[in-house]
Amino acid sequence: MIPAGFEYRRAGSVEEAVELLGSDADAKLLAGGHSLIPLLRLRVVRPSLLVDVGRLDDLRYVRDDGDRLAIGALTRHAQLASDAVLASRCTVVAEAAGQIGDPQVRHRGTIGGSVAHADPASDLGTVLLTLDADFVARGPEGERTIPAREFFTGMFSTALGPQDVLTEIRIPPATGTYLKFVRRTQDWATVGVAAVRLEGRVQVGLTSMGATPLRAAGVEESLAGGASPAEAAERAAEGTAPPSDVSGGEEYRTHLARVLVRRALESL
Repeated sequence: MIPAGFEYRRAGSVEEAVELLGSDADAKLLAGGHSLIPLLRLRVVRPSLLVDVGRLDDLRYVRDDGDRLAIGALTRHAQLASDAVLASRCTVVAEAAGQIGDPQVRHRGTIGGSVAHADPASDLGTVLLTLDADFVARGPEGERTIPAREFFTGMFSTALGPQDVLTEIRIPPATGTYLKFVRRTQDWATVGVAAVRLEGRVQVGLTSMGATPLRAAGVEESLAGGASPAEAAERAAEGTAPPSDVSGGEEYRTHLARVLVRRALESL
């Protein structure tokens, strides 16, 4: 299909992007485009203004800041998958990015665009929630930091305001893994599981088990109490609301979550 008509402006800086977003109540940001463009073509969304930030190369980086790693919001999935800093200090992000779509998608899609879109089937949102990441956004009132637990507010909904531009994501060094089950190669996750070891504790996150990425609080509690991976994994579905769709029903996803959590924990 052909999108509805809209104006197009290319921002030369984050500040200009914030200003342009404030000039039109129906403006949308365009980064890699893999989330927004399909919605435009289907006319699910009809913005009157597209603000393109895809060429702001100063937001494309991975940097080691000592106790935290900083990732620019426009860093592409392919860059994350092959980055040497992530490979040595936080492999779970690189591992998850390498499982997204196909090479064409990974060379266009961005980490910031992915998490700002807030699809509950998205891989990186779950990984970042599990790592207790911080999201840095710039808006008309300046810069602010949003903890991951407060960032995802609902299906396709985040704590970002209408003029906010996500600029950076900060994560701690950690060991971990990301596993997901897909019906077909390159498909969205039917269920995904992130498990990380962080400062002596194990944290677990779930993909496609609710309207947002979720933490498996019951699993984490069981592990802290000395449970084995198999015992802890039995609590994987507590507090979740898995959807029923063409990829699987609630019972199927509950079973997958338990299996994948056990496997992820055993691999740590």
